[in-house]
Amino acid sequence: QVQLAESGGGLVQDGGSLRLSCAASGRSFNTYAMGWFRQAPGKEREYVAAISWSGSSTYYADFAQGRFSISRDDAINTLYLQLNSLKPGDTAVYYCAADLDILKIVTPTSGHYDLNYWGKGTLVTVSS
Repeated sequence: QVQLAESGGGLVQDGGSLRLSCAASGRSFNTYAMGWFRQAPGKEREYVAAISWSGSSTYYADFAQGRFSISRDDAINTLYLQLNSLKPGDTAVYYCAADLDILKIVTPTSGHYDLNYWGKGTLVTVSS
């Protein structure tokens, strides 16, 4: 069992930066691939970025490439998402998730992300 708790969201101006954290509790955090997702008001949840269990491989959605950076620190069971050059369109609740299969993080199954564990989310608001 893994529990995930996001933090670091808030209000930021257009062009600003934030760093989101996802603290994991429970055993075997370092065996899970991890990912970030987001959901804007009235929209479906969408994939943002993923990182392999070892941290050696990272993957990004097209809109995140070059602006966002995912990383993990297994010594303190924490996942990060650095958000740079934020735009109003990035406003959303950001969720972290864990799964043993990274392919399930980067690719939806029948339009859904059916992952082992989800956090409750942290709100990022980007003002224009």
